[in-house]
Amino acid sequence: MCYDIKASLEAQLKRARHYGNEQAIEEIIEKLLPYSDLPSYHVSGFSHPRLFIYPDKTPYQPILAYWGLIPSWIKDRSQVKKYWNNTLNARGETIFEKPSFRDAAKKNRCLFIIDGFYEHHHYKGKTFPFYVSRRDNVPMSLAGLWSEWIDKSTGEVVTTFTIITTEANPLLRKIHNNPKLKGPRMPVILSGEAAENWLKPLNEQEDSTKLKDLLKPYPVEVLKAHTVQRLRGRNYPGNIKSITEEVEYKELDF
Repeated sequence: MCYDIKASLEAQLKRARHYGNEQAIEEIIEKLLPYSDLPSYHVSGFSHPRLFIYPDKTPYQPILAYWGLIPSWIKDRSQVKKYWNNTLNARGETIFEKPSFRDAAKKNRCLFIIDGFYEHHHYKGKTFPFYVSRRDNVPMSLAGLWSEWIDKSTGEVVTTFTIITTEANPLLRKIHNNPKLKGPRMPVILSGEAAENWLKPLNEQEDSTKLKDLLKPYPVEVLKAHTVQRLRGRNYPGNIKSITEEVEYKELDF
C-alpha cells in the first residue's frame, strides 16, 4: 500500500518546468502553496493532507486536493468520516468495477508527484520503516484518481484524490511483507508517455484496457530503498527534513 509520502515544492514544480509553463509555476508558488500542507518531508494519508495533483482536465496546471477520495454520492460529513480512511489507495485491478472509484476511473484521472514514499517491513514482531525513491533522485509521478464532492450543508466543493496501487516489484515484495494483507503492493509510478496517456480522455471500452495496461509494477532497477527513523509512536520525530536520512537497525536482518 502507499499511506506515507514525501512531497516537496520542487517535486510539484517538476511537471510545470518540464513544459515551460511559467503560469503554472507562478500559480503554484504564489497562490496555491500557502493553502497546501507542503513541505511534507513525511506525511501520512490518514491525516488527509491537502496536496497538489495534476488532473486530466488541466494536465499542465495543478490543483489542490485532499488525500482520500470522497465519491460524489457520499451523503454528508458523518459518512465522510466513516469512509475516508478506506479510499487513500485504490487497487488498479478493480478501479473500473468498484463503486468508489469507477466513475473517477472513467473521467477523473490525475498525476500525484512525490519525491518518494515510505513502506513498513515486518520482522520478528516489529515493523521497520523504509524510504523508497528513484536512484537518480528525480521526483516520481504516481497514477491517481480525483473527485469533487459537494457538502450539501454548506455548498462547499471538496476536491479529493486517491493513489492507485499494483502488485509489488521484487524490491517492494521484500519490503512490504505485512502478513495481514492479501499480498505486497506498491503505488503505480508512471514515466514519460505512460504518464501522458494516463491523462488522456477515455472514449471507448478498449481504452480502459489500455489504461489498465499502464498499471503495472515499476522497474526495480530504477528504485532504491533504505531504513529511516520511526514513522509511528513516541519516537516519531515529526515532519522534519532529516526524516528521510538512513538509520541502521542492528536487529534487522534485511
